[in-house]
Amino acid sequence: MRKILKLENLEACRIARRLNRFVVEIKTKGGTYDLASINNTGRLQEFLVYGKTGYCLKRERPGKTGYRLVAIEDAGAGALIDTNLQMKSFEVALEKGYIPWLKGYRIVKRNPRINKSMLDYLLIKDGREIYLEIKSAVLRKGNMASYPDCPSERGRRHIRELIEIAGERGAMILFISGLRGVKGFIPNDDADPEIGVLLRKAEAENVKIKALSLFLDFASGYINLENPDLDVFLDFLP
Repeated sequence: MRKILKLENLEACRIARRLNRFVVEIKTKGGTYDLASINNTGRLQEFLVYGKTGYCLKRERPGKTGYRLVAIEDAGAGALIDTNLQMKSFEVALEKGYIPWLKGYRIVKRNPRINKSMLDYLLIKDGREIYLEIKSAVLRKGNMASYPDCPSERGRRHIRELIEIAGERGAMILFISGLRGVKGFIPNDDADPEIGVLLRKAEAENVKIKALSLFLDFASGYINLENPDLDVFLDFLP
């Protein structure tokens, strides 16, 4: 277990309802209703439920929303749904050498463009480059983290792009589970069976498929890296 990021001024709230893709109505600790932004475009149906405890950051300069919803109570911890914080946590863990299978790599470019897609990172180590795409896996299926929780054409396109370049350049997909206590990652064939098919093809074409797990400890405010090398199961459950 590694402490990655400390979130200051974290506040508990209650979920009232999701208004649209990017805005949730919350009940603050003071008992008033306000709006909170979310940046995770998944359906999050198991989290954005009336009465669920959420964890927010209050905006210093409120605009259309007064808060940013970053996590939801799950399994005695905070399921980290905020994709920006997931990626920031990855960057810190990479820089500190907490991800053993990426030890020595560093970020040389954010949002590199490949064909029709913009990926998340270009990494390098000893002249070896890897194009890396990160996906948020916050759907809990038993003791597994899963992705996606709804059909994702964008996800399919990114996998296809990585398959196309894998013969000439390093290519990797990293699933970040924001859930505490999961034992591995599986694709969610119920939501988008083509994603699973593409991931299996990608692995066969030398695209590395990796996963890690982290969660928010709401008592301390720290995002913790629980498992930097989560097992990936593309064909079957253990």
